[in-house]
Amino acid sequence: MVVVLGFFAFRVLPGDPAINLTRGRRVSAAEVERLREELGLNDPLPWQFVSYLGDLLRGDLGVSYVYNRSVGALILEGLGPTVLLTGSAALVSIVLGLWLGQKAAWTRGSLFDRSQTGLALVFWSVPTFWLGLILLLVFSGGFGWFPSGGMVTAGTDLRGLALVLDVAHHLVLPVLTMVAVVYAQYLMVMRASVLEEMTSDYLTTARAKGLREDLVRTRHAVPNALLPTVTLIFLTIGGLVGGAVTVETVFSWPGLGYLTFQGLSAPDLPLLQGTFVVFSSIVIVMNFVAELVYRVLDPRLRSS
Repeated sequence: MVVVLGFFAFRVLPGDPAINLTRGRRVSAAEVERLREELGLNDPLPWQFVSYLGDLLRGDLGVSYVYNRSVGALILEGLGPTVLLTGSAALVSIVLGLWLGQKAAWTRGSLFDRSQTGLALVFWSVPTFWLGLILLLVFSGGFGWFPSGGMVTAGTDLRGLALVLDVAHHLVLPVLTMVAVVYAQYLMVMRASVLEEMTSDYLTTARAKGLREDLVRTRHAVPNALLPTVTLIFLTIGGLVGGAVTVETVFSWPGLGYLTFQGLSAPDLPLLQGTFVVFSSIVIVMNFVAELVYRVLDPRLRSS
């Protein structure tokens, strides 16, 4: 279904790839038609799909119209930066959201609880691209603390620790944008899970044994409350990769998201199909991993 949807959905995009690729050049209608023939755009749609499916089964994702390079090679180049960006954002979001969520639940109704849940919901409602532009305007254009785009400083040949620090400097604003929008999901689910556990008998037993409230929370309530968040974590990680399109575009981050945005301009059909298959595969794999991890964490599922 992913392959079928990815093939036919991009065919309905407006614009002729042959015309867009020759835009700004003085070419005749015959030359445009010859380019369309070279790209296989004049073939019947069913035949295009059969040809694409055959190439896909051989591991060939085609050649990009825009870059005139193998789509597989382009995806491999962009995969590393995307994993770095989304992995960093996911790690910070998970730690921050789960920590704030369990603290908010344990102090339900307090100023901390109301302020943190309210702030998280505000960020969750903000469009990602808009927040990224605001951060660029303030911290890059205004204060000049962070670079406005890219992964490394242009015109430099950094190596070793200097390169790591330069990449980390460029990583701050994109990661902050993704974290601000995503962490609320973890906070709200963790808060709800802990609230359900707070009335359980085993917590009363733990308190009767003389355990401090901090130990009751960290040793008993939180481990059990983590179970419902496992699926959400893996689903969100899969979705983060696909959701990086807007963030990578705003910050010109050279990953799969930015590559997808570039492919939409032509439209570059082989590139769009390739990135769509990769994004969808990551989501499917994350779903499968979530099922496996959930069975490890919850003995009831292993015995059923």
